[in-house]
Amino acid sequence: MAEGLRIEIVSPERLVLSEVVQSVTVPGSEGYFTVMNDHAPFMTTMRPGFITVSKDNGSDVYFVKGGFADVSPEGLTILAEQSVPFAEFDHADLQAQIKAAEEELNRAGSPEDKSYAQEVVSGLLNLAIEAQHIGGAHIH
Repeated sequence: MAEGLRIEIVSPERLVLSEVVQSVTVPGSEGYFTVMNDHAPFMTTMRPGFITVSKDNGSDVYFVKGGFADVSPEGLTILAEQSVPFAEFDHADLQAQIKAAEEELNRAGSPEDKSYAQEVVSGLLNLAIEAQHIGGAHIH
């Protein structure tokens, strides 16, 4: 294997990425983490967010809707519910999801339902902020 980290991003529709790279930053369910070559093996769930893949010639960003990240001696495998390159990320769909989640929050009756709905709205709003930051940043 060439020097570096082997990454594969797999969604139900397709193999999104298969390369050897320098490092990958992943949106874990407990926060972002970075994986480099020879990382200790582990597996974790992912929250919706953006994966940054750092290569010799710059970085690429991919959206993931969630799933699993598996670090093994062979590299990093991302099994995503949905994944697309950032250029294909649907900002209009995200805004529609935020609106629907806010309407659900307004309809929530019990404190438990309100709490859950607020978590969904907050997660989507954070995702929108991240997308704006990435979209406004110069990624190379």
